[in-house]
Amino acid sequence: MNHSKELAVLQSKQHFHILDGLRGIAALAVVVFHFMEWIIPDFTQNFIGHGFLAVDFFFCLSGFVIAYAYDKRLPQMGIRAFFTSRLIRLHPLVVIGTLLGLLGLFLDPFADHASAHSPGNIALIFVCALLMIPLPVMEERFFNLFSLNAPSWSLFWEYIANIVYALVLVRLRKKILWVLLALAAGGIVWISYRAGNLLGGWNGETFFDGGIRMSYSFLAGLLIYRSGWIIKNKLGFIVLSLLLSAAFFSSVLWNSAVTEPLIVLFYFPLLIALGAGSSLSAPLQKICVFMGNISYPLYMTHYAFIWLFGNYFVAKSPSNQQLVWIILFGTVALVVFAWLVMRFVDMPVRRYLSRKRKERLHRKEQEK
Repeated sequence: MNHSKELAVLQSKQHFHILDGLRGIAALAVVVFHFMEWIIPDFTQNFIGHGFLAVDFFFCLSGFVIAYAYDKRLPQMGIRAFFTSRLIRLHPLVVIGTLLGLLGLFLDPFADHASAHSPGNIALIFVCALLMIPLPVMEERFFNLFSLNAPSWSLFWEYIANIVYALVLVRLRKKILWVLLALAAGGIVWISYRAGNLLGGWNGETFFDGGIRMSYSFLAGLLIYRSGWIIKNKLGFIVLSLLLSAAFFSSVLWNSAVTEPLIVLFYFPLLIALGAGSSLSAPLQKICVFMGNISYPLYMTHYAFIWLFGNYFVAKSPSNQQLVWIILFGTVALVVFAWLVMRFVDMPVRRYLSRKRKERLHRKEQEK
């Protein structure tokens, strides 16, 4: 495409600040869930046992935001420019999270998971993680798709969703999208019936569950935007945060095989529609912006410390009172750490890459 046009379409669109804030709430839920699953492995007995459903909320929100940001711009900017934009946005934290995981693997004082693998195998695991190639080979890490940074499994499917969107979905009519959504909904119900829950997708055994979870929620978010299902309301960020949190706390209420599909199929899309249409006061807007900004760094940097906590928990058997303080202060510390990574690593790297990209486009435009 014309490079001057590409430069023009790279300008960012406005944000839905409440949705940014809700993304931060979901990221916090993931962190607390990952702490708690070491303490209470049976998530149905865990007060935040449905924290893993935050991933489905992320997928749905991603479909909405991608459609909003790129449905009209992608034909002008081109597929290559779209992929470059997404890589600049997503991949620095993939690298950072993987590096943290590698350091944690060797520096963990409570477990030596590295000794079971040769330097060559660890190098292969590291390179595959950097390139977003699933490699579920570490038994002592439950055959995670990405042993150095477990949350990367959802980023793998996020990348797949972005590729399929740019190559196919951006051009499909809504009728076809509805058919695909119905098929994906059937997949969600099937997974829940077969496994009794929607927890899968993170390891080799449940690999394709992740694809089905991504397919439904991403398509749902896409259709919410394209159908104009933005529900005007005055609920605001606090009420919507409580409604979202209720989904994560719902694991103790009823049969997971029933509640989880209902939450994913209907409740999360409803919250996206409400969040996009709700009003927001100026003070809360600052909170939402902060929560949105740290959500992805928090999600991608916390798990090296979760391994440290888990191995400490197994080795030292701390008391319940100690665990309360560890989780409380640990979560706050992880938020601060995520902010530091965002402020001093991720944002400078993305600014540098974006600047180099624009300089390259300017040079090409001038060479014409």
